[in-house]
Amino acid sequence: MSALDFEAVDRARGLQPALRARAAAASEARRMPADTVAELLDTGLLRLLQPARFGGGEAHPLTFFEAQAALAEACPSTAWVYGVVGVHAWQLALFDARAQDDVWGDDPAALISSSYMPVGQVTPVEGGFRLSGRWSFSSGCERCQWVFLGAFCPTGPEAKGPDMRTFLLPRADYAIDDVWHTSGLRATGSQDVVVDDVFVPEHRTHKFMDGFFRKSPGHALNPGPLYRIPFGQLFVRSVSGAALGIAQGALDAYLEAGRGRVAQSDGSQVALEASAQEVAAEAAAVIDEVRLVLHRDMDALMGWAERGEDMPLERRIAFRMGSSRVVDRCVAAVDGLFTASGGRAIFESHPLNRFWRDAHAARAHYANNPAKPMRNMGGVLLGLKNTDFFL
Repeated sequence: MSALDFEAVDRARGLQPALRARAAAASEARRMPADTVAELLDTGLLRLLQPARFGGGEAHPLTFFEAQAALAEACPSTAWVYGVVGVHAWQLALFDARAQDDVWGDDPAALISSSYMPVGQVTPVEGGFRLSGRWSFSSGCERCQWVFLGAFCPTGPEAKGPDMRTFLLPRADYAIDDVWHTSGLRATGSQDVVVDDVFVPEHRTHKFMDGFFRKSPGHALNPGPLYRIPFGQLFVRSVSGAALGIAQGALDAYLEAGRGRVAQSDGSQVALEASAQEVAAEAAAVIDEVRLVLHRDMDALMGWAERGEDMPLERRIAFRMGSSRVVDRCVAAVDGLFTASGGRAIFESHPLNRFWRDAHAARAHYANNPAKPMRNMGGVLLGLKNTDFFL
């Protein structure tokens, strides 16, 4: 039985009318409205994965992802920002205690955006690092006070592997470049972040390998099972989870329009057409299957963490692949609904159009490309070594 907090998910559903009402204006503005951020904080939704010691919910991850899906049914952009910004509270719990106090000491509701692509230039110095670079796709960054940025640290000849880290910077240490002009997920405000030779103390960095081996410094402060889940397992779901709600929102829009729709070509009732019935049934089946896998995987992850057991590598590989396939499955379902909706669906004002555009935008994220995770799993099944450490 999943430890799903239905009351929290209901709070997310309660925001749907306001999100729908703001969706067009938010898309035009190309950023999440301040009112939406305030509501996500006031309802506690953005802090579901934050440690309880800082006033967070420290909730079962399934609650977080079901809340994300509920938000996506009304506004996919809101759900996208909610997913990536909300999961950062969980990652900060893995950092050194000093970094957690830096962010939450004065403001427990402080928010963090991110761009994990390892494009930064890093120079080790006494006490930390000098960091420079430009990072793209930092969703919600204009509504956040801190940012996580990815980069590789230089390593010596005896290093066992690359030292990829997340660097934590306050808003004063970076600029935001307004470049977000896109066809989908417009209201996410996923701008570029620019850093020009700033100092980042050692305690404001987190090693990806510490997250992989579940040996992060924050475990001493936050020993709960939620923070014993491997880093990659939660993050990849934060960028695929919105697709579940996108597919549901698209299906709801299709059904509402289709129940009374009459074909202009011959005056027939669309609901009586076999093709119209089949795409609706297929979308409903995909949503059901994706949700079942989500529940199974999150329950399994928490089960291993609660028992203090190591999660088998084969299962981590399978779960990573499963997350990468979510958006492909949902995009296919939305495409079917879009095609069956006729010529009117190409208008931006059509209720299905935004879901279609946003589904394809979500698919463009690196973590939602199933090619490499599927090749990795296939190779492991054939006796080859694992090549993915973002598990």
